[in-house]
Amino acid sequence: MDIDSVIQPFQRFGVHLGLNRIVKLLAKLGNPHHQIPVIHVAGTNGKGSVCAYLSSVLTEAGYCTGRYTSPHLVDWTERICLNEQPISSEELNQLLEKIQAVIRAGDESATQFEVITAAAWLYFAQQQVDVAVVEVGLGGRLDATNVCLQPLVTIITSISREHWQQLGSTITEIAREKAGILKPGCSAVIGLLPPDAEKVVRSRALELQCPIFTPQPSRQIAPGWAEYQRGGEGERGRRGAAEAGEEMEELRHDFIKYPLPLPGQIQLANSALALAALEILQKQGWQISKEAIAQGMAKTKWPGRMQWTTWKNHKLLLDGAHNPAAAQVLRQYIDSLNTVNNKPIHWVMGMFSDKDHADIFAALMRPGDRLYLVPIPVEPWPGRTSADLQNLASLAHSICPDLSDRQIHPDLFTALDSATSTTKTDDLIVLCGSLYLVGEFLQRQVTNRE
Repeated sequence: MDIDSVIQPFQRFGVHLGLNRIVKLLAKLGNPHHQIPVIHVAGTNGKGSVCAYLSSVLTEAGYCTGRYTSPHLVDWTERICLNEQPISSEELNQLLEKIQAVIRAGDESATQFEVITAAAWLYFAQQQVDVAVVEVGLGGRLDATNVCLQPLVTIITSISREHWQQLGSTITEIAREKAGILKPGCSAVIGLLPPDAEKVVRSRALELQCPIFTPQPSRQIAPGWAEYQRGGEGERGRRGAAEAGEEMEELRHDFIKYPLPLPGQIQLANSALALAALEILQKQGWQISKEAIAQGMAKTKWPGRMQWTTWKNHKLLLDGAHNPAAAQVLRQYIDSLNTVNNKPIHWVMGMFSDKDHADIFAALMRPGDRLYLVPIPVEPWPGRTSADLQNLASLAHSICPDLSDRQIHPDLFTALDSATSTTKTDDLIVLCGSLYLVGEFLQRQVTNRE
């Protein structure tokens, strides 16, 4: 049976945050989540790459490692991985059929995300994983992944304004939702947060007596190489732990040098968060050598995020950049490229209607750039639609009136053809605005290879 045909009917229930349905569903499945040591990762941006680093290193260290992330780019199986390999379609189908069998008529139906999350918990329990790295889907407090009672470590990578329709209109409200993954006495690794968000997270950590680690970003020591300072969470981290009433022995201040395969300055911060979490695991008795860390980091892959590829002999950069903070990171990376040298960028973009379009445009576009707008062909849940392209074109003009060109196209590949036909082969074309759009491109590449 096709996975889409099994899981798509649950899409009609949309986004419905809450834990009652997933708790009841997991109980019918024998509470598989209670059998799994978990690293739980939340955040506005960066949580996917942090999960990828952790999964790769723990696999390299010899542990049977599960990884659950969302959304997928091409295939549902990408969301559930074991030792860096996606679950097979046959195994996922079997899990979904088992889940369907315990959903009784008349029950409040689980959402699509809850069903696939239950499949992940069930799979990891069946495989008897040593550890599962689990990414929050939306928010934290009421997310379907937030059923683990005592994670090994929790991580909050970043907090900025996104999904305010579900999480609250202010940074403080959003931070409160993300801090909902913190658990009593469990260590928390926290990225650099806006002051209002940090205050909320620290307050919740103090209430729950969670030791807090706030590592400084790693230092780039050569192209593609970084250095992380062990025990380098600094005074902020030690003070946070002390506030939580946790006696902590002083960590050794030595260094770990490691390859950094994912591009962008932000990965110095994201990789440091992963390494801080691994350091906590080492203190808990997990055997993770420096060699495993270096080799695991080197092998890390996270497709669709600042990923280089080509389209009809033109270089093409893929990235989600689906909120203002991510757009700023993308622009910073592009500006760091010696090959760009202030040359105009050709932006092929599509966005959902619920995004901060103006702030994303402002972060990305510069005078002389060209913009090719396309619809997003996917509706991940009812009511979440592609933004109106005429409105986007008008908004782009008001934000950056000196664009060289603004075009509207009926689909992604028509836009890419237009962009490549009017550019030199060394001009930069960037496809961004939504991971679903990136997924559409990657799906075409898979199809062409087949």
